[in-house]
Amino acid sequence: MTVKPYPLQFKAEMKERIWGGRALEGFGLEMPEGSIGEGWMISDHPNGITKVMNGELAGVGLDQIRETYGPVWFGSQGFSEKNGRFPLLIKLLDCNDDLSIQVHPTDAYEGLPEGELGKTEMWYILDAKPGAKIIYGLKDGIDRAEMEAAITEGRIMDALQEVTVEAGDAFYIPAGTVHALCSGVVVAEIQQNSDTTYRLHDYNRLGLDGQLRELHIEDSLNVIAYEGAGAERMKTDSAVAGQWLTIASSPYFIVEKGIVAAPWKLSTSLDSFVILVVADGEGQVKWADGEQSVKAGECFLLPANLGDYELSGSMTVLRSIVPASV
Repeated sequence: MTVKPYPLQFKAEMKERIWGGRALEGFGLEMPEGSIGEGWMISDHPNGITKVMNGELAGVGLDQIRETYGPVWFGSQGFSEKNGRFPLLIKLLDCNDDLSIQVHPTDAYEGLPEGELGKTEMWYILDAKPGAKIIYGLKDGIDRAEMEAAITEGRIMDALQEVTVEAGDAFYIPAGTVHALCSGVVVAEIQQNSDTTYRLHDYNRLGLDGQLRELHIEDSLNVIAYEGAGAERMKTDSAVAGQWLTIASSPYFIVEKGIVAAPWKLSTSLDSFVILVVADGEGQVKWADGEQSVKAGECFLLPANLGDYELSGSMTVLRSIVPASV
């Protein structure tokens, strides 16, 4: 059976986390019981494969679509060179409490589990309570020795930068950047398709199993980019209707913010799929063979061979693609 390309929406894989809450219910997502910290919206990772919930491919996993339709649907850049999987993982995060202080490795780190990628990511703040903060990088002059001493002496917070955030802020977090989301924020996260996190500090909290969660001090100290990895942050309120504003750019993804206020004609490229995250508002996606209503919190994978499409309504969207290899 030949299936014509269309925007794919997936059933989110919900992850209970000790720091999670119930805020994702506000997007109309189906939620299990418990403190839900992460909704894996588009995922081809062994720890959570999302399945299509609309159209002819309803019930089919992203891994099966990759195997069946290959580069025709995902584009020439639509696969990880390291493990052959879909290269990105798209999440919504509800931070009802502080996350652990953490860092992610690069693809080149020898300690990575077999088949796993490094993790460069970006955050777009969807909502933030007044005064909400994140941990974002080291203070100037912190080297490995000082970081190790700060951890040993129980004063790690003295080595870290805190940043106050509000809705619309964007943060690029290359591998090697020490970071943590703190309580009171809801975030859209675009990242490499990886589930590897090294924890430096976790506030002596018990995990869901009632035990202290594991720390990864040596791995963390090994992968931290003490001179900086190129982390960048920006306000995005300069975005104007009908134009894309680049808010994160890396070898793994380019993320742009767009404001839809009138019909906006666009097109996919055979180089890469397009991922659309609806940050707020509601509207429609139209293409040659159909139309789909969309609203805040929904995420869609547009195949590379979809061709022309149109966004309409009143909404803010994040568009992600995989850049061409250098």
